[in-house]
Amino acid sequence: MRRVGVLALQGDVREHIAMLETLGASVIKVRRASDLENLDGLIIPGGESTTISHLLDTSGVREPLRDLIVGGFPVLGTCAGLIMLANEVLDGRADQWSFEALDVAVRRNGYGRQIASFETPVILGNDVVPGVFIRAPRIERWGEEVEVIAWHDHGEGPHPVLVRQGAAWGCSFHPELTNNVVLHGLFLDALAEALR
Repeated sequence: MRRVGVLALQGDVREHIAMLETLGASVIKVRRASDLENLDGLIIPGGESTTISHLLDTSGVREPLRDLIVGGFPVLGTCAGLIMLANEVLDGRADQWSFEALDVAVRRNGYGRQIASFETPVILGNDVVPGVFIRAPRIERWGEEVEVIAWHDHGEGPHPVLVRQGAAWGCSFHPELTNNVVLHGLFLDALAEALR
């Protein structure tokens, strides 16, 4: 059974836990550095990226988690979690930082503010999954080593909304707010493959 942590400082923690447990994972709420021990992977949920970054500092989780990510530890960031993993945040605050695990540039609220939230189909390989976009970051640039896994068309042609670079995954939307477990299943499959 895969042991997956969900960063439980702020955001959509409960929803990610429910999805992972549906798929048979053993889930650990990560609130302190010791919670990172013996995990196979971690999800950084959607929420407020500046709040999450502040709480990572005050909880003492930031540096141990950075060390794990630099070492190739599997991590999936959704919405605010994508911002936390991007190496460039185009409209971030002056004091904003990230783990710089994905060679992407993202724009916070890139699809609009709360009032502009929307749902749309997302093309994920041979599947079409529901995409829930709430103050979602928009991926505006991605490097050659970044694999685009999922796209959607928001009236401007196909645009990447799920990317992967090594063991780091970043997702613009909220898969945890739907009943579709495809994305979480892909992440768990990648963990299983890494453990072989």
